[in-house]
Amino acid sequence: MSKMDKIAGLREILELDPKNSFARYGIAMELAKSGETAEALAEFDTLLANDPDYTAGYFMAAQTLAAAGRTAEAVERLKAGIGSAARSGNQHALSEMQAMLDELDR
Repeated sequence: MSKMDKIAGLREILELDPKNSFARYGIAMELAKSGETAEALAEFDTLLANDPDYTAGYFMAAQTLAAAGRTAEAVERLKAGIGSAARSGNQHALSEMQAMLDELDR
């Protein structure tokens, strides 16, 4: 399945359920993988506005920002994600984001 087919299918899901976090995350990830950084970050922003405890969204948005050389923004996204992971008790995500934060904060 091509990237465009995946995105089209996920957008169909969003038409039926605009707050479907999984579909929004999938679109953001496909866009990020193809280097469409601004569009991917817009999808991550919408995802996290609708679902502030979708912890993976923070981590992947931070990775997208870091890859684009936007380190300060990545650090802020990681800090927000660590808060989300702590609230939801997701220790694995918390430790992954803390490790990335430590790496970026050097």
